[in-house]
Amino acid sequence: MEWEPVIGLEVHVQLRTQSKLFSDAATKYGADPNTQACDVDVALPGVLPVMNVEAARMAVKLGLAIDAAINQRSVFARKNYFYPDLPKGYQISQYELPIVEHGHIDIEIDGDTKRIGVTRAHLEEDAGKSLHEDFHGMTGIDLNRSGTPLIEVVSEPDLRSPQEAVAYLKKLHALVRYLDISDGNMQEGSFRCDANISIRPKGQKEFGTRAELKNINSFRFVERGIIHEIERQIDVLESGGTVVQETRLYDSAKDETRSMRGKEEAHDYRYFPDPDLPPMTIEDAVVEEIRQTLPELPDAKKARFISDYGLSAYDAGVLTASRELADYYEQTVAESGADAKLVANWVAVELAAYLNKHAVELADSPVNATMLGGLVKRIADNTISGKIAKEVFEAMWNGEGDADAVIEKQGLQQITDSSAIEAIVDEVLTNNPAQVEQFRGGQQKLMGFFVGQVMKATQGKANPQQVNQILKAKLG
Repeated sequence: MEWEPVIGLEVHVQLRTQSKLFSDAATKYGADPNTQACDVDVALPGVLPVMNVEAARMAVKLGLAIDAAINQRSVFARKNYFYPDLPKGYQISQYELPIVEHGHIDIEIDGDTKRIGVTRAHLEEDAGKSLHEDFHGMTGIDLNRSGTPLIEVVSEPDLRSPQEAVAYLKKLHALVRYLDISDGNMQEGSFRCDANISIRPKGQKEFGTRAELKNINSFRFVERGIIHEIERQIDVLESGGTVVQETRLYDSAKDETRSMRGKEEAHDYRYFPDPDLPPMTIEDAVVEEIRQTLPELPDAKKARFISDYGLSAYDAGVLTASRELADYYEQTVAESGADAKLVANWVAVELAAYLNKHAVELADSPVNATMLGGLVKRIADNTISGKIAKEVFEAMWNGEGDADAVIEKQGLQQITDSSAIEAIVDEVLTNNPAQVEQFRGGQQKLMGFFVGQVMKATQGKANPQQVNQILKAKLG
């Protein structure tokens, strides 16, 4: 039997506000345990929550970016459950009336565009964190994260493969960073995913029984976890068993999923409107004012890169995957005045390779856009060849100065004097009479040999185009 997976994602995006959703406590990551938890966060008797308006504005930004409806009236509810890192015994979230509903995110899979519905995006506070290491069999509770503002983005069950799920996550991740509403740092828990997965016979309309994978914090782990869960459910059904609705954990160390607990339903949480928080109202004028602050979004920027710079859809997609990379590219183009495709190759290939090799973020690159623009300018004006440029780039990366300084210091200027190149070509042909005879006898592949000899004699400094032209003329 052919099986079809049905996947829906719930993504928790931590908003980059300076204070928490309902208190003035700080949200800075990495503080000592329980140093950023105030009386509201630890649920002392008599304290009252006060809404963080900036968090609501960020939620509206996201809603506008995904072409969703912004509800003028939304309601906060109490989601009741007991857990050691939840001092109140409930989480303040939104249930029946969220701030954002009915949007969409378009993804590309194998060159085709697919629209993924977004059911809702609602505001809620984060819980604290339970720490199980170094407590001699006990659990420590850190409430620094308690009350941190989140927006939970819930997709429709429109995804049909692990690859589609990752594409959707990457698109959403890029979007929240473009909007500057989240740093999206997955290692720090700023962007976490729950995946709801079921399978059904191909062609069946009814959904199967779903299992939920909780709190996955990398694109790779999302893909691996979903793959394993699909395989597990197929094995269960094909062996005559029944898939149980439950919450499961993806263990990246063991590369497997395992059961955590039975899956809760909404009624298990006994949602009811929070009596301490009035309904939140957002006027149309405020929504329109926020709309005017939206930056150029990834899809629009990609389309502009294709039209304005003549890039392929692939190159434009790579360069607009993050706002920082897109800005870096445009600044490099402006600095170099060179062919946009040449700049794209240097940013997306050479620079990216160094960043990856040295595990350096773009913001911390020792070669900034001005420096790379200067290097590409020297390739474009034939001061250096593309091969020599790679040596210059390495020197720049190692802190030896900008392109002009490195070129001058190391004497790397390209030889473009035709008479000088011709003299070296004559010498190479004189020293290799057998190869000249073989070439003229039809062994055209020897052209690469002659070019190599000339480049060796000039230490790679001769202009390759001129070398080829002169050799072809000399060899007839």
